[in-house]
Amino acid sequence: MSSDNGKVTSGRLRRDAYLYVRQSTMYQVIHNTESTRRQYDLKGRAVALGWQSSQVHVIDIDQGSSGASAADRAGFQQLVGEVSLGRAGIVLGLECSRLARDNADWQQLIKICALNGTLICDEDGLYDPADPNDRLLLGVKGQISEFELHYLQARMRGGLLAKAARGELALPLPAGLCYDSAGNVVLDPDSGVRAAITWLFSEFEATGSASAVVKASAARNLTFPARGRGGELSWKPLRHDQALAILHNPRYAGAYCYGRRSHRRADGRTRTTVKPRQEWTTLIPGAHDGYITWARFEANQQQLAANAAARGGDRRAGPPREGPALLQGLAVCGKCGKRMTVRYHKRCDGTPVPDYLCQREGINTGTPACQKICGSGVDEAVSRLVLDALTPVAIDAALEVTARLRQQAQQADTLRATHVQRARHAADAARRRYLAVDPANRLVADALEADWNARLRDLHDAEDDYQRARAQAAAPLTEDQITRARDLAADLPALWNNPATSAKDRKRLIRLLVTDVTMLKDGDTITAHVRLPGGQDRTLTVPRPKTAWEAHTTPEQTVALISDLLDEHPFDEIAVILGERGITGGWGRPCTAHSLAAVCRDRGIPDHGARLRATGYLTAAETAARLGTTIPTVNKWQRAGLITGRRIDGRGTCLFPPGQTRPVTGTPASPATAPPQDCCPPGNSAPSSASVPAPSAAGTSSASSMPPAPTTAATRSTVPASRGPPASRSPPPDGQPPAGTRNSSPAGSSPRGSASSGPPSTSGTGSASSTPSPPTTAAAASTGPASNPPAPGRSPPREPQQPRANTQSRRPAGKAARMSDPGATITSSKTNNSGHQEPCHRTEQLHQHPTKGAV
Repeated sequence: MSSDNGKVTSGRLRRDAYLYVRQSTMYQVIHNTESTRRQYDLKGRAVALGWQSSQVHVIDIDQGSSGASAADRAGFQQLVGEVSLGRAGIVLGLECSRLARDNADWQQLIKICALNGTLICDEDGLYDPADPNDRLLLGVKGQISEFELHYLQARMRGGLLAKAARGELALPLPAGLCYDSAGNVVLDPDSGVRAAITWLFSEFEATGSASAVVKASAARNLTFPARGRGGELSWKPLRHDQALAILHNPRYAGAYCYGRRSHRRADGRTRTTVKPRQEWTTLIPGAHDGYITWARFEANQQQLAANAAARGGDRRAGPPREGPALLQGLAVCGKCGKRMTVRYHKRCDGTPVPDYLCQREGINTGTPACQKICGSGVDEAVSRLVLDALTPVAIDAALEVTARLRQQAQQADTLRATHVQRARHAADAARRRYLAVDPANRLVADALEADWNARLRDLHDAEDDYQRARAQAAAPLTEDQITRARDLAADLPALWNNPATSAKDRKRLIRLLVTDVTMLKDGDTITAHVRLPGGQDRTLTVPRPKTAWEAHTTPEQTVALISDLLDEHPFDEIAVILGERGITGGWGRPCTAHSLAAVCRDRGIPDHGARLRATGYLTAAETAARLGTTIPTVNKWQRAGLITGRRIDGRGTCLFPPGQTRPVTGTPASPATAPPQDCCPPGNSAPSSASVPAPSAAGTSSASSMPPAPTTAATRSTVPASRGPPASRSPPPDGQPPAGTRNSSPAGSSPRGSASSGPPSTSGTGSASSTPSPPTTAAAASTGPASNPPAPGRSPPREPQQPRANTQSRRPAGKAARMSDPGATITSSKTNNSGHQEPCHRTEQLHQHPTKGAV
């Protein structure tokens, strides 16, 4: 005691004492009361060491918790926290195993107590963790406590393992199995439970997917039995995890098993893992009755493993999906040998097209995908192969499918009927309980009445669901329908291509005959090696499907036809010709001028205009320059048919052949090449060629004294001179007016080149005769000699028009002459100082500006 009293110092007495009380299980708390009393008695030991009773704190909130871990023990964590804060002078426990069974937790507590100067006291003595000897002793006790836990568990588990090896250890049974009075495992006596379990296994055998079973159950509005922890049976909608648990459980195949899972507890959490079959503790097939055979159970496990592998790295064949990819899960890359995944793209009409993509290695290494193959052509080739192989057995397959559908419908109807029977039995039982109670005991009677009403509501709901399901269910096949099904089965291609046949059904049929398909793309072909069960294989070679731009490219035959038509027709005419022949573009739409131009532009094909230009055709501007006129005049002549042209587009643009001459029309010629003439003083009119005398020796000219006749329509109509291009003109002979001037003289003037015409005076002055010359009629004017006869091949000049009734011109002679011919000689009159009219002769010449036109 002296040594113990030496460890208890005044500093430690100023701090509190903490007593930790714990039992491992609630059974020990209830039944092992002596151990609990001994732990609470340690409070007196703390008082004996010098602590006040008020300073002793009892922590007993971990009753019923195991000491194997400190994660779930709030009391132990509170104790460690108090020690860490320096509030504890001593920690008391019946033995170190009460504080911790885990050596790691025990050593952590020892270190914290040593740092804060806290003592540890148990039933054997008082220890100072800061002392090396005491610390060694505490460590040994902790190791012994941890080993003791393992020893106790091994001793208790040994009996369980020995009993389980004989198949005699009673284990909780899943829904559908139960123990009889003798302790043997039998099928559930409830026919509804048995029907539900049987339906699940038959549906999985038909679909090959747990998800498909759950979807079928939900579509038919079925409920499924489930057993809770207390063994109570409940009916709920089937879940995917529940379906997988039933399919993986060997008890439904009549096998006794133990040790399928391992449980590890770490960080306060229990982790459960499923062990491989070779690591199971016990497996005894045929130990009791089951719903399926052991061979069927093995086949189910292989199917589930294949479905799970569809999401793994190998991407093996999973359950059939809804997509149109026929080789989903069967496609293998011909380059690297890995499974190919499925992707989809849509055409312009919304049709999904499968693509088989090998990208596993590319994802791992960051490199491009191994290869990508469009699956439309390969799927069609494999479909033809399957149809050829399945045609002899098509009728048998159709009959088997029909029988299976009828059986499934009957099973679903039986399950719904059992629910109604179960609800009716519960309602009858509630009714009997209510009738058996004493009516005077209202407390019990009210509860039983409420229970009876609840059972009646459940019965009503079950009957409504049953009637609704029967109304929605398809009627059984009649003999006529069976006969039609046999006839349809004889033509398997029609059944395969029927839109009502789902993609999942086609995939199930494919997997009966095809193990896998190895595909390799080489240029414009795809080679598919189809491996069949039994070691046989087939090699198919299909052309590579065209890409979008290849499929919608205009055919070369159409392009060649367009190139030939461009020799004689523009794009708009070619579009009409192709439409009449029923030829369309790459997209199947009628050709337009715009689309044809785009096709030729992309291929470098010259259009109609370029081809005409290559043969020497001229544009309107070039033709106007050669004929000495303007572009609008050229277009006007072409529209009037006076010159020829070829249209090159839909806007009316034309090209003109070379070598055309200026047409002979009533329209005055352009004065671009006429030499300039002297002008009269302002206010005087230029004389006509008939009234201008020939120059005399004195430089003066004489004229007739007769006043000029008024200008009429007949006198304004002149005969155009025949001329060629400006470069081919010859200088005018002496005594004739230059080519570029016109006669706009009044009636009676002679045509150009007559004896009475002459050049104007160079001095700009002249003398007028007092006697006016007599008027000349149109007939007389037309009989005068012509100085320039029309060239061969040209039209003769038109006859002058007859004079109108009103011989007075609508506009002044000078203005009319200037508007009709910019280089005309104009004769006008003015009043002199004596009040007499005298003619005024003025020659106006408008010069052609090279850029601005006539000025």
